[in-house]
Formats: sequence, structure tokens, C-alpha cells
Amino acid sequence: MVHLLDLEKYAKEENVPIMLPDGIEFLLDYIKQNNIKTILEIGTAIGYSSIRMALLSKDIKVTTIERDSKRYNEAIKNVSAFGLDDQISVIYSDAFEVELAEKYDLIFIDAAKSQYIKFFEKFKVNLKDSGAIISDNLAFHGLVENKENIELSRNVRGLVRKINEYVDFLKNNKEFTTTFYSIGDGIGVSIKND
Repeated sequence: MVHLLDLEKYAKEENVPIMLPDGIEFLLDYIKQNNIKTILEIGTAIGYSSIRMALLSKDIKVTTIERDSKRYNEAIKNVSAFGLDDQISVIYSDAFEVELAEKYDLIFIDAAKSQYIKFFEKFKVNLKDSGAIISDNLAFHGLVENKENIELSRNVRGLVRKINEYVDFLKNNKEFTTTFYSIGDGIGVSIKND
């Protein structure tokens, strides 16, 4: 019998990023409070958050996209181990090559930080009018606030810049209103304006 603790341990050992405990609790509470049934997740990793979301209710259906073959295979194995094959469908592809016709109650962005604006723009058409787009990692381990940290590598500084650009994009977005939460690794909840 596989447990969530096994996934958390694997993620830590294999250096796979999964949501921080208070971040995932916030996400799960949001799903419960807003009666969310259909979820699109960009960035499956090992399936941890998909599994946590699907375990909330038999009525919840998650479509999740992963482009890394090792993580995709691990996610498939984990989804099966939890008996959630009928609730979670894992798509092995680059998110930018995926075309979906469905509309979702929730779109959860937790993939390549440098591509958040593009993910948001591409998949917002798949959001139901009453839905929300939730973005994780907006604090990026506290580095976004401490951007003057000169000891960061050029790559990390580039990611911090991209996340800042995304936060500005959300703040200035006329189509959506975003509320920011300093929970987990920084979460934004974007709701479509009427």
C-alpha cells in the first residue's frame, strides 16, 4: 500500500519539487470551499498534487500535463497505486503542444517558472467563467523578495526576473483580478472579471 508520505520522501530524495505543506492545504481548502470538480494542472511532476486533489472527492477529475518522461512514468505509477486512474488523466507532452477543448473549474500552474505568462495566456480559454487560475511558486523560496541577492547564479536571477514579470502581468491584467497569498511558496488566485 502506497502512502502520501512515500511520495513526499521520494520527492525529497530525488529533488522533485512538490508543493509545500501549507501551500497544498490552501489549494485543497480552495477546491473544497468552491466546489471544484474539474481541474487542469500544468506540471504533473510525480503526480503528488493531482493525487491530493483527486483524493478529496470521487467527483473530482484532474487532467495534468508533464513533459519529462521520467516524472511522467513515475506519476502514472503513483496514480495507479492510489487507484485514481479513472479520476486523473496524465498527458505526456509539452504543455504548449497540447490543445484541449474542455473547460475547467480550476487551472493550476506549477511548471516551468519562466513560462508562466505563456501558460496563463494559452490555457485561460479553457477556464469556465466562474473558474480560477491558481499559480504556485510566486515567492520562489523567498528569492523574489530578496532580488538584490548577488550570490544567485545567472539562471536563478533570470527565473526570479521572470516570476517578477509574471506577478506584474497578474497585477496589471484587466481580464482577471488576482489575490496574492504568502502561503507555501507564494500563491496567486486569479478570478475572471465579470
